[in-house]
Amino acid sequence: MKKLLSVLLLIQFIACLSVSAQQAREAILLNNGWKFAYGHAGDMKKDFTHGTEYFTYFAKAKSFNQNQGPSSEQFNDSTWQTVNLPHDWVVDLPFSKEASHSHGYKTVGWKYPETSVGWYRRKFYIPEKDLGKHISVRFDGIFRNAQVFCNGFYLGHEPSGYATQVYDLTEYLNYGGENLLTVRVDASTEEGWYYEGAGIYRDVWLDKMSQVHVAPFGTFVATHIDPSYKTADVNIEVCLANKGLEAAGCKVVNRILDATGKEVVRTQESSTTLASKQEEVKLLQSATMDNIHLWDLEHPYLYTLYTDVYVGEKLVDTYTTSFGIRNIEFNPQKGFLLNGCPVKLKGTNLHQDHAGVGTGIPDRLWKYRIEKMKSMGSNAIRTSHNPVSPAMLDLCDRMGMLVIEENRLMGINKEHVDLLERMIKRDRNHPCIILWSIGNEEWALEGNERGLRITQSMSEYVHQLDSTRLTTQGTAGGRVSLFGVDVKGYNYLRQNPIDEYHREHPDWYAPVGSEETSGCGTRNVYYTDSLRGWMAPINRTAEDDNRIVNAMARGWQFYHERPWLAGLFYWTGLDYRGEPNPMLYPATGSQFGIFDYCGFPKDEAFYLKSWWTDESVLHLSPHWNLSGHEGDSIRVWAYSNCDEVELFVNGKNLGRKPMPADGYIEWKTVYRPGALMAKGYKGGKKIMVEKIETTGKAARILMEPYNTTLKADGQDIAIVDLTLKDEKNREVPDAMNEMTVTLTGPATILGYGNGDPGFKETERPVNGEKTFRIKAFAGKAQVIIRSLEGQKGTVQLEVSGTGLKKATQQFITD
Repeated sequence: MKKLLSVLLLIQFIACLSVSAQQAREAILLNNGWKFAYGHAGDMKKDFTHGTEYFTYFAKAKSFNQNQGPSSEQFNDSTWQTVNLPHDWVVDLPFSKEASHSHGYKTVGWKYPETSVGWYRRKFYIPEKDLGKHISVRFDGIFRNAQVFCNGFYLGHEPSGYATQVYDLTEYLNYGGENLLTVRVDASTEEGWYYEGAGIYRDVWLDKMSQVHVAPFGTFVATHIDPSYKTADVNIEVCLANKGLEAAGCKVVNRILDATGKEVVRTQESSTTLASKQEEVKLLQSATMDNIHLWDLEHPYLYTLYTDVYVGEKLVDTYTTSFGIRNIEFNPQKGFLLNGCPVKLKGTNLHQDHAGVGTGIPDRLWKYRIEKMKSMGSNAIRTSHNPVSPAMLDLCDRMGMLVIEENRLMGINKEHVDLLERMIKRDRNHPCIILWSIGNEEWALEGNERGLRITQSMSEYVHQLDSTRLTTQGTAGGRVSLFGVDVKGYNYLRQNPIDEYHREHPDWYAPVGSEETSGCGTRNVYYTDSLRGWMAPINRTAEDDNRIVNAMARGWQFYHERPWLAGLFYWTGLDYRGEPNPMLYPATGSQFGIFDYCGFPKDEAFYLKSWWTDESVLHLSPHWNLSGHEGDSIRVWAYSNCDEVELFVNGKNLGRKPMPADGYIEWKTVYRPGALMAKGYKGGKKIMVEKIETTGKAARILMEPYNTTLKADGQDIAIVDLTLKDEKNREVPDAMNEMTVTLTGPATILGYGNGDPGFKETERPVNGEKTFRIKAFAGKAQVIIRSLEGQKGTVQLEVSGTGLKKATQQFITD
């Protein structure tokens, strides 16, 4: 009886801690210091004997004294590689003609069991004072089919590579001691038909909070703006959880602070009682805000909601939510409206990989990529074809970029609906998101009633989770399932009779061109070379009625001329690895990006910049190094927003031509080395001159750092663009020189690329070497360096090559 009483008193004490101790919520980034090694997808013994023990992790809560594998605390990982997240192990794998076409011929997948499973281990300390808190681990993304363990205990698994995963660690932890997280990742099966990488490729967080707390992603802020656009009603939904062993009476107050940190609204208290181990109790509050600041593209103003949770009179949890106040509408006559004003969506589709890092994209690299899109006037991104990194959405909120966030796979079973729900609950407070896409090009569903039923059901699930946004779906010409979504998404003019639909359904919400062809090819290449994986721009080669058709211009003209269309999203903003259609090996990446895999612009970026920005633009193509053999017939194009453009070829005037709206100008000439010069006129006055010349050989390296300071946190990066120039300081657009990169100081080479769609080089030093050989492609290359945790000082990057003047750049880590 005494023993039972002691146990009951201990339980009561722990429960008392959970409801009475004032605990600060804490989110600790666990990205640094992981151990990594390859397992095996086809042989359990080679997979560190995982699952072969007498009592497996499925048989017992913990395979006590049986488990010899990586989930055991006794396992020796001293020979494993140390890595920092985000990490994509496929970056380090070789290419092979026999590997998956869709995943860029990298040796990962079911054919390669020895490189398709990866193991991660990470030790962390939990102080004894944390006893009584609720502690969980949050993975923003693991590709894919992840099994997660803590101190040898199996926590669960997630098949999808795009879902955020949250696991409760509280009862499994050693308080006042060392703890172990183990993750087994199996990328044997592809989830998409494009490069997806493999590994823990997004952030990992250790979350500490009171036993009574706001549930993960447990707030939803919905705003309704007065017609005057001066006030707004704010409806706040809060989901509370009690992980303690006793019921808890609590109250909630919500505070809204403006961008300066000033409190502008405080709600009335709401009280409730949570039963022990209660997962969710929903509370609703509302308030009115005066003198509001609107979130828009030019001024993306953000407020912060602080949700305070009290047990008795003690504050036990504060949960923060960033949100913006804006009104969105897809009007059948006026197109897309933002805060009552028509805004044509000038969008691109983006995958989530980049040269040198694969899918393991650091935050600063996301910022770099978004800025590249904005530089040509783009105002919207479609996250093709999966939920995106939370860090990317945070940046879009702050930078004023609209987003269509896309669900990975259509379906109405428990697993698929759960993934849809998790995406929406995680991301519905982001003002940048304007539509939820439930799926893309589901050919088995688009043309039949079964597909319509699934689409309608998924749309209804979305409406129940978020009544403030509409649904869409990317359709490839199917005429049935599109009736199940609110905003029709058309993938390509040639596949969808858009004008016919409008005549028959003029009351439809303004549709979007969810995909439209960019018509791009290999940067600075104007001929197809299948042996090197290079493709001429379709814009310069596709014919319709015996004339060249610029597919990019045709798409923009179509959507721009019709005010009832919301806008379009070009396929794609940047090149991506995998799906190199219509090319085959040795091509390893798609070439339809308006920018290449490193973010270097192709000619087509200047077409869009001409018509998507107010900046004066005059761009000539092709470059005069790359135009063919002497005497060849050549078409010279000018992308410009000048009223007129006059062209001179080697001093000969080929005429002054007017620029058609949303168009371009073409001259026919004969190629001879020398120079092209164009003069741009507005209002009859010359305002610009553009000149491109046949250059000499590369003689020097221009080093252009995106940033020169880094945080010494093992996470921050510096992006360095390299451009080869000749003796006269002219860019050499056909240079392919090999260079040596040497790094000194407290940083490491994270990766490199050059934009070559036939790239098959080593992308980064495997063992942390600080000297690395790289090649330029079409005159350019890119190096990404990353800081080392806790190591401050000066970093120097030196790049040299035979016949090239050496270039150096210093960086400061602090």
